[in-house]
Amino acid sequence: MNGTKTADFHIVLYQPEIPDNTGAVGRTCVAVGAKLWLVRPLGFQMDHRRIKRAGLDYWEHLDVQVADDWSDLTQHLSGHRFWFLSKKGNLPYTEAVFRRKDVFVFGGESRGLPESMLESHKNQSLRIPIHSAARSLNLSVSVGVIAFEFQRQRKGRL
Repeated sequence: MNGTKTADFHIVLYQPEIPDNTGAVGRTCVAVGAKLWLVRPLGFQMDHRRIKRAGLDYWEHLDVQVADDWSDLTQHLSGHRFWFLSKKGNLPYTEAVFRRKDVFVFGGESRGLPESMLESHKNQSLRIPIHSAARSLNLSVSVGVIAFEFQRQRKGRL
């Protein structure tokens, strides 16, 4: 796949830390036709065996690109609409209307997205409502929730 042109939408992991999560997210991206972007610094090497193990044999079908930093990513995806996912997001994801080529940005596992990023994109910040007893969802689970909501809204079926 040549993702920027052919992907239905984009998943961005901003400074991901755990290779297993990144591998699982990559597998989900293959399943839903999304391009995966990873923004440096990464908490692992791209050839880490746990990425490939979590992604199984899907990894060879994944359209993935690594951006050196946030500026590099936004240059590649200029003109696209960005959504920022955080437990601090303003709008429940179920109230947003997604469209083709949208970009969904998720933060690193231990720290999420920077406050400054969320603050400057308040109207584009989404949350997945969860019970107060849970601090957060696993990164790969959060990506799955959003990816399949995109599928539901845009295609009505998988």
